[in-house]
Amino acid sequence: MNDATVRLCLAVTSFAAGNGGIARVARLMGRALAEVARGEVQLRTIGLNDAVARSDFGLELVPARGSRLRFAATVQTAALRSTHFFYDSLAMARAHNRLRLLKRPLLAWVHGIEVWEDAPADRVTTSRLADVLVANSRYTRERAERVHGGFARAQVCWLGTETDMPPAAAARTDAPPTVLVLGRLETGRDKGHRALIDCWPTVLDTVPDARLVIAGTGSDLAAVRAHAARSRAVRHIDLRGFVAECDVEQLWAQATVFAMPSRGEGFGLVYVEAMRHGIPVIASVHDAAPEINVDGETGYNVDLARPHELAERLVHLLRDRDWSARLGANGRQRWERHFRFSAFRDRFLPLVAEFLNTH
Repeated sequence: MNDATVRLCLAVTSFAAGNGGIARVARLMGRALAEVARGEVQLRTIGLNDAVARSDFGLELVPARGSRLRFAATVQTAALRSTHFFYDSLAMARAHNRLRLLKRPLLAWVHGIEVWEDAPADRVTTSRLADVLVANSRYTRERAERVHGGFARAQVCWLGTETDMPPAAAARTDAPPTVLVLGRLETGRDKGHRALIDCWPTVLDTVPDARLVIAGTGSDLAAVRAHAARSRAVRHIDLRGFVAECDVEQLWAQATVFAMPSRGEGFGLVYVEAMRHGIPVIASVHDAAPEINVDGETGYNVDLARPHELAERLVHLLRDRDWSARLGANGRQRWERHFRFSAFRDRFLPLVAEFLNTH
């Protein structure tokens, strides 16, 4: 090994599939960096919550098995042999604080809520130490800049799916008009579940056979379940809870519309997945969604301060299947142009090259 060798270290929350949005960023980075890790560019990877030494897509790694102490120690050891560090979030980049004497340059991602209002002080402090910040959307960067300052320098890199392939053509079922919301339900994170439940009786007044399918688990599941139980439309609301990765495709096959009118998405990977499946999206105007979901073209972005707007858009898409199909097809085209893995890679790797050349 000669002095010209570039030794990259990628330290992340987890490389496991289905482990949330941050894990998706880790997997996207891992796949992209693996493409350049050959010859005089080498790659070492560390996963905090991973328990195996190889990811399902073939990336070898050092698993910390959930131990933050082991993760930090492995990062420290890696610093002796690595020239550049990559982190999937500022939370993981905190492990870099002790490396300042070694002066290893670092690139870290910033994702929405971790750098907005009420952000932990150590996340903001760590952002000041990063040589390069990468934001998942313009919205994330601009809101963090308004709140804390110092984030205007972040470079925007939209995320994407892990594949360039559209889903296999699933046999469409004879399911009734169905609105799907898919994602974790976490206390304090308003992803629009209650707004959907609240408007569902109005939807049923016009589309009597419509059903709302809520898939996902988390700390807010019991409260959302109780909220649904109080609705007069409860018999048309299906709370699935946890859904195994292998069963998610069936949910997409049954969906007429994907809806997640959230107030706190820094990007919204699930919107991109809906577009990949050719399903129109209903999101909100209150976060990064309008940057991803084009109102009137791939779906709609509603103002939750106008409750009637959500119900009206849902009814319109459930009743006019031809229009829904047109928006879904537009979404598929937008995914093909901007949100396939190759599109992500082509945005991310120039940032990597600049990082390696200037630090």
